[in-house]
Amino acid sequence: MHRDNDEKCPLCNGRGIIVIDEDRAAPCKCMVNRNVRVMFQNSMMSREMQKCSFTGFSSRYYSKNHKDPMSGKTYYENAAVAFSAAQKFVRDVREGRCRDGMVLTGPVGSGKTFLACAAANSLLQEGEEVLFVVVPDLLDRIRATYDRPHDYTEHELMEAARRVGVLILDDLGAHNYTEWTRNKLYSIINYRLNNRLPTVITTNLNLDELEEYLGERTTSRIIEMCKVYRLLVETDIRIVQRNEGNRENSY
Repeated sequence: MHRDNDEKCPLCNGRGIIVIDEDRAAPCKCMVNRNVRVMFQNSMMSREMQKCSFTGFSSRYYSKNHKDPMSGKTYYENAAVAFSAAQKFVRDVREGRCRDGMVLTGPVGSGKTFLACAAANSLLQEGEEVLFVVVPDLLDRIRATYDRPHDYTEHELMEAARRVGVLILDDLGAHNYTEWTRNKLYSIINYRLNNRLPTVITTNLNLDELEEYLGERTTSRIIEMCKVYRLLVETDIRIVQRNEGNRENSY
């Protein structure tokens, strides 16, 4: 599902292995890095997430009467703006002219992850390289490399997140961030800002709360690299769908 690299790896000449001697061979580093990306994509996006699409995004969950006190727009208008921005983000990535990422913010169950997944799936279908990671899971995977041997290292995980064509950081929420976790997230975000790499972030925090949890230097870089869009609902969309007996393409 990722775009193939037309240039063969100079270390293994595209074979994926390096011959050590007559009896031994080892996976090339290019294969390890590829496996890291595939691991992220397959394990972080569930089957339900892979069903999310722009056509499945419904505006009916967003009130035309309630207004966002910050923007003055109705919940419905906010959702329409975010939806259009997500579609434009996908177009810009495809055309190689993406300059701004996206922060999708709002309460739990407001459709943030659904919209991010819809963008990811649309890009993946076009052969773009997309890495979808749930932030707490990413940090847990990095920590796990300290405890026991894995098929991947901390460096490889960090490099995959830093360098991938499009990165989606899901659930950058109110977790127990330590100085270690703040530094890891800063490293990823700062690299992507400096290299103008497209990034989508979903969070249930506003910018002031993000700064409280992540620190000023990380939050300032998020603001510099991303435009912020708010999704607001009266009731968690999942609860609405459950009451209606509709579990397909759940938000």
